[in-house]
Amino acid sequence: MKKLVAVVALGVVLIALSPIPAHAGGPVHAALALGAFVVLSPLLLLGALAQPIYAAPPPIVYTAPPAVYAPAPAYSATYYAPAPRPPEITREVVYSNGRHVLLGDGVTVAYRWVWVPNPPAGSPPPPPR
Repeated sequence: MKKLVAVVALGVVLIALSPIPAHAGGPVHAALALGAFVVLSPLLLLGALAQPIYAAPPPIVYTAPPAVYAPAPAYSATYYAPAPRPPEITREVVYSNGRHVLLGDGVTVAYRWVWVPNPPAGSPPPPPR
């Protein structure tokens, strides 16, 4: 019995969903269909426009902070003092068998290390008499 009801229900649904051929009953029916389309199409358009529209948020605008001016410092001799001189460069490194000597000033003449060996020891002293 359940199978029979299911088959009948399926048949009714298939018949209901089957397309029915359209027949225009003449120029009057065509004019009525066109008029209905003209009247109802703006309603469909308004329904589409009634949906919310999503837009990007406005860009964030940063403004420059206001200028703040500090008062000029009072005149003092230390404020206008010349810049300190750089420390002196070690120009000689001494070893037991010689020394390295730094030549040049680094501005007009490039720095250059030169090896200077110690002079040979003199002849041994004469033997005692």
